[in-house]
Amino acid sequence: MSRLSELLDIDKASATKYTILVAIVLAIAEVTVIIYNLYFHPLRHFPGPILYRASRVPWGIQFATGRQAFFVQKLHDEYGPVVRIGPNHLSFTDPKAWKDIYGHRVGGESSMNEMTKSETFTKPIRDRPETIITMNRQDHSKFRRALSHGFSDSAMRQQEPVIAKYIDLLIRRLHEECDNGKKKCNLEAWYNWTTFDVVGDLVFGQSFHCLENIDYHPWIESLFNSVRFSAIMIALTYMGFGDLVQVIAKFGTSLRKARQFTRDMLNVRLAVEGKRDDLFEGIVKKREEWNIPFDTLTANAFILVIAGSETTATTLSGATALLLTHPDILEKLQQEVRSSFKSADEITITSVNKLYYMLAILNEALRLYPPVTSGLVRTVPKGGEHIAGQYVPGGTLVEIQQWSMNHSNENWNDPWAFQPERFLATSEAAAKAGNKLDSLQPFSTGPRNCIGRNLAYAEMRLILARIIFEFDLKLSDDSKQWIERQDAYLLWDRIPLNVTLTPVKR
Repeated sequence: MSRLSELLDIDKASATKYTILVAIVLAIAEVTVIIYNLYFHPLRHFPGPILYRASRVPWGIQFATGRQAFFVQKLHDEYGPVVRIGPNHLSFTDPKAWKDIYGHRVGGESSMNEMTKSETFTKPIRDRPETIITMNRQDHSKFRRALSHGFSDSAMRQQEPVIAKYIDLLIRRLHEECDNGKKKCNLEAWYNWTTFDVVGDLVFGQSFHCLENIDYHPWIESLFNSVRFSAIMIALTYMGFGDLVQVIAKFGTSLRKARQFTRDMLNVRLAVEGKRDDLFEGIVKKREEWNIPFDTLTANAFILVIAGSETTATTLSGATALLLTHPDILEKLQQEVRSSFKSADEITITSVNKLYYMLAILNEALRLYPPVTSGLVRTVPKGGEHIAGQYVPGGTLVEIQQWSMNHSNENWNDPWAFQPERFLATSEAAAKAGNKLDSLQPFSTGPRNCIGRNLAYAEMRLILARIIFEFDLKLSDDSKQWIERQDAYLLWDRIPLNVTLTPVKR
């Protein structure tokens, strides 16, 4: 018995020694990595805070907690137009970086030397089907061509009756709910219900019935819940825990529910006989020819719904919040809209094009409150590239964060001020006034820019024009400092925008 006890004591002592030895080796390895990152890494000459240059963990934590967009903007204020926000990760606010990072590449090897999307950010969960966001250059171009007609300006005019139907329902519901200015209405939710109903019809051939039910469809609730989950998965992958993410993802329910709802709605859409001119028809027509798996169709439908609804509702909410805290600008917009139309029937996709001040307001809202808060991360190809005049070695993660770009003193005169007039000037006049208009790229640029630009502007102009034409608006006290009180994950974690609406008497 004593011999067994001695052996156990030896084993315990050995285990303790081995544990200490492993801990020492790991600590030495980590210190070695930190020393390398700080003093020998190819990016060592780029400025940034020491903790972020040393380790991926600090930025990953900022990303997971919804604060990285604000933090990186402050870093640019301190360090300049290029900041090292991770050991192998650079952020830019020089407008020339738009073309260098995201722009078209020329020549026969354009797809070989383009800056590819980082799978850390686009595909942290590895077994997901490919989408137009994650596809390689060749497949992306093919899918985009198939979808392009449905998103063209002419297609938007063809789809105007569908869009107008839901905007009419929005206005009717708001008249019913506003109680002549006595009741608060959460316009953030109403905008979301409208854009989701519109895009649901344009993608699936059926509405989410949000405006009818004055509530979110379960699909949308699952989507919102999945955004924060996805941000955490990306952050963990970035910090080096990619294998752990694959395990956690198997237990995540929000994204699974959202995708199942998408499958169910897509089955209904595919059962429609004959041609249906909508956003998804181009892909549906190519399903058999390209042998597109059902899961790939589902994943792309999921992306189209998000891209066609959430970002538009975000801009409308931001524009409304900004207008209601700047009464002089709101008054100018009211004058423009109400003097341009005698009745709501005159407000169309074509007629709103003459509302130049409203377009300037929307562009300024896109600048101050960009719908996508995370950077669109790219990987520099082998051999390196020059970005905004600086050489960046191959394999480096590079990005532009719109929040930082849009709030840079180098790009904008008084960048935190809501000044739509800056977008009424010519590019030359704006530049003389300190505004680099090409800094604003809310739909990105290059071959992978947002295909939904025309739909977004059509919806935003029509909805905002109708709201301003129909109602006088006043911001509730509980919705002041609306933008400042939000977190920013992949998208904004928006809070209620409570407004009282008084019908305009005519």
